[in-house]
Amino acid sequence: MKKALSVLLAACVLISALLCGCQSNYSDPTDSLKVNQSTDKYRNFYEIFVGSFEDSNEDGIGDIPGIISKLDYLNDGDPSTGDDLGIDGIWLTPIMPSPSYHKYDVENYFGIDDRFGTLDDFDKLVKECHKRGIKLIIDMVLNHSSNTHPLFEHACKDILLKKKLNSDAKYFEIEKYKDNPGDNYTEIGNGYYYESNFSPHMPEWNLSAKKTREYFKEIARFWLKEHDVDGFRLDATKYYSNKHTDGAEFLKWYYAMAQKIKPDVYMVGENWTGNAEIQEMYKTGVDSFFAFGFANSTGGFVNAVRVQNQQNLVKSLQKFERKTKANNKNAINSYFLSNHDQIRSANFNKTVGLTGTKMAAALYMLVPGNSYIYYGEEIGMTQDTTAEGDEYKRAPMIWDSENLPEIKVNDKLTSDESQAPYGGAAQQKGNKNSLLEFYKRIIKVKNQNPEIARGTITSELTFASAPSVFGYNVEYNGKKLSIIHNLSKTETVTVEGDFPQEIRAELVASNGEDENGNIVTNHVKSESTKLTLPPQSTVVLAEK
Repeated sequence: MKKALSVLLAACVLISALLCGCQSNYSDPTDSLKVNQSTDKYRNFYEIFVGSFEDSNEDGIGDIPGIISKLDYLNDGDPSTGDDLGIDGIWLTPIMPSPSYHKYDVENYFGIDDRFGTLDDFDKLVKECHKRGIKLIIDMVLNHSSNTHPLFEHACKDILLKKKLNSDAKYFEIEKYKDNPGDNYTEIGNGYYYESNFSPHMPEWNLSAKKTREYFKEIARFWLKEHDVDGFRLDATKYYSNKHTDGAEFLKWYYAMAQKIKPDVYMVGENWTGNAEIQEMYKTGVDSFFAFGFANSTGGFVNAVRVQNQQNLVKSLQKFERKTKANNKNAINSYFLSNHDQIRSANFNKTVGLTGTKMAAALYMLVPGNSYIYYGEEIGMTQDTTAEGDEYKRAPMIWDSENLPEIKVNDKLTSDESQAPYGGAAQQKGNKNSLLEFYKRIIKVKNQNPEIARGTITSELTFASAPSVFGYNVEYNGKKLSIIHNLSKTETVTVEGDFPQEIRAELVASNGEDENGNIVTNHVKSESTKLTLPPQSTVVLAEK
């Protein structure tokens, strides 16, 4: 007996019929479906590089009051409006006092860099986020500090003047060597060296030392308890391990310690390694690790769009998910296309165009787990790849392409109209064909259907007659969803299976024009056991 299925969503890419009045009898039931605000750790996260987002005082640097002023863009607090992006999680890159523009070399873990604002500004941001149902996590840099950190400066002073280690030296990886121990070490003097994997300006903490762990406990309490942040993004966890420290043991300790302060604390780790190493790190109990193997230009999501074939993507996702859950039953895999350390996704998506860019978003955001949007990704911001420097990966957010921001990243003005090929946020807002409106759409659908993020991939859906069509089934709390994509740029494909006859909602990527030049939207069709998918389209089906 056939299962009775109904389409909750076809999360695809292009919508024009509503604009031109074509096929006006089409009614989209997702407009009336309830949006379920998340109350757990499953979120649609948005990464903000603070100094590049919004400048509130016209000093050329983005700041915390600027973020507050743009919260309604991310989430206006009313799930029913659909006017906002629908973000319910924000990750801020480092905000603590630091001598650099990027702030990954912290000199004071108990404050806000005055170029970004004050602790009062930050507390207001936290409150405004929580009013809107947004969880706020901040970057926590634990593998190294700045060489201007007072503890490190005091340790070096005694080494240079007294030729011995004081108690503060125990906080850091400082040792006396007969010969230079290697490129990852920097000499202090008198035969003493400190480990510095990233830069001589960034000495490594001794993570196995009791003094360091007591200090880190104070820091965690300060942010989690006193300032009510919801968790941390842990920078460079790969470098927690060295000859003195078992990085996995340290992570296990740190997560358990933070849970005692805030039981529902959320953490996501950056472990820029292969899948096997990432899966192993889930044994520490940490909620999430970024799935680097699926991201960027060589990752499975973009590659599937480029070749118009799934290329074993579902099998890879299912295998990855199975192994992470085996190591941590509460694991929440975290998927993304690019971040502040990588070339912007719109750069490598140029080869697939606007609709392909939307398809890449549909692929990664409809996989079980948490999604991470890098600010500007939702409007297709690009970067200048002819210029050297990470600051060009962190260019100012383009709110209005006709009124470019005057933010300077690392004292360099890094924005021009070419970085907004589809227009800024202002130009795309309300345009149903825009990338921004698509991101709003896909997040709304995820929030309407909590099974998407929380489900487990139970089986793969493939069709021998149509290699461009693939999908998977997910299950959560006894409910099932089927997510099916057609990656073909040009072909409308009909596949056979146990499909519904009634299409309750859909969007389609590729559209044609009628004889008058009006855009005509093709639609997903279901007839008995046949499902017809227009080019570059995605459909989500649910059991009644």
